[in-house]
Amino acid sequence: MRLAPTPFRPVCPPPGPTKVTRDDPRYASLTSLGTPRFRGTGTPEYVWVVRTTDHVVRAVQEAVRKGKRLAVRSGGHCYEDFVDDPSVQVVIDLSCMTTVSYDRRHRAFAVEAGATLGQLYRELFLRWGVTVPAGWCPGIGVGGHVIGGGYGPLCRWAGLSADHLHAVEVVFVDRNGTARRVVATREPGDRHRELWWAHTGGGGGNFGVATRYWFRAPDATGHDPRRLLPAPPASVLNFHAEWDWRGMDEAAFSRLVGNQGRWSEEHSSPGSPFARLDSELHLFRALAGRSVLDGRISVGDASAQRMLDDYVTALDEGVGSPFTVRQERLPWLTATLRGPGLDENPYRLKPKSGYLRGRLTDRQTAAAYHHLTRPDSPVVGGALGLYTCGGEVNAVAPDATASAQRDSVLKAVHLAAWTDPVEDAAHLAWVRAFYRDFYADTGGVPVPGAGNCDGSYINYPDVDLADPEWNSSGTPWSTLYYKDNYARLQAVKARWDPRNVFTHVLGVEPA
Repeated sequence: MRLAPTPFRPVCPPPGPTKVTRDDPRYASLTSLGTPRFRGTGTPEYVWVVRTTDHVVRAVQEAVRKGKRLAVRSGGHCYEDFVDDPSVQVVIDLSCMTTVSYDRRHRAFAVEAGATLGQLYRELFLRWGVTVPAGWCPGIGVGGHVIGGGYGPLCRWAGLSADHLHAVEVVFVDRNGTARRVVATREPGDRHRELWWAHTGGGGGNFGVATRYWFRAPDATGHDPRRLLPAPPASVLNFHAEWDWRGMDEAAFSRLVGNQGRWSEEHSSPGSPFARLDSELHLFRALAGRSVLDGRISVGDASAQRMLDDYVTALDEGVGSPFTVRQERLPWLTATLRGPGLDENPYRLKPKSGYLRGRLTDRQTAAAYHHLTRPDSPVVGGALGLYTCGGEVNAVAPDATASAQRDSVLKAVHLAAWTDPVEDAAHLAWVRAFYRDFYADTGGVPVPGAGNCDGSYINYPDVDLADPEWNSSGTPWSTLYYKDNYARLQAVKARWDPRNVFTHVLGVEPA
């Protein structure tokens, strides 16, 4: 007897969001998605796994009704415990909201906030041949990255992610405690425009839940989606160089640091022919044995080789330390998806950032050499990163978006990285002392407008900036991140989150 085949019936997810409580086998996975230093420290009562904006509205409404403190996660790569804070009772997880599409009504590309940068790059490039200039790490979530401004390898040539943000969909909570959805655009006549502006650098976890972004280049015209965002080159010239610490005395170190600063000063104006060259000079602790330069030239023809030769020659001039260079030309998408995978990163990280409007001062260089070579510290995984900045980023006025740092040439990143929690205290002490001494002339922090400093990058949040022990400048953390834009952000906060539902240690305070 032959049985008739059973017709296939797809199993659809339930109509509402999924509430994952502590007794659910999925709970451990959902609460261990953060960076390793804070992974598992949060113990929310439950996690909402959402798939639509309506789901987010429902999840936010329930948390507000019950008086629960909530936090939102997209990629899970925050460098502080804004989501993994033990006081957070409810987490809204956006990782299932990953759709990338073209919206004819907005003439823009709609991207859900749970998509990763890797998904964004792949979809935009393979379907339309375009991209959004954004971060180097493909595993980072779009949700938190764009709100902080969004910086990456193509930004010197094309500007920040936020410079291409046309609209944002936000779930907010009004004064009556009602969760609602709104779309805010950059159109001059949009009465919600200030909410759009706050999402161009105001930082995550401040105004509501960003569920969807629409991207379109600010100068784009017409309706052809292939011309509404930058088109990346067919190929990229990746390069990697190393300087051996053996023989790297203080004079050679100072020369290398000065060369990177000098080159950046000369080639970081808008329209520079070197704007398609992006690099990161990682000056590691001497115990690590070497310092490393990683970079990319986003040019598909022979001029890329000439750029690389000129740059490396300028960087190595007078250094005299053993030196090697490797290079590889790759298709653009292949090169882009090769970025570091933070999801697989085992390191407990503490980064501290600063924008620099010029090369390092002699005092900053001496502080860097001291802390990278000091024999009284066991820290191996410590570094100073000097990242090229500027270019088209500096073509935008400081108040046109919430990303206020618009005249820098370098981004300095002080970093400690380790794996054993037992070593937390030693590594935190080392990087904090290094950062404080590096900015000793300005109270231990990069005070905007003081010397070569221009504040810090909100996507590398650092709670030490709000601690008088480490910030003795008299300049509040909010000025370090937002400069003169903070008062305007406070006004947006008061309008769109009057009950202060969305908050954390470095949260924007209502006016």
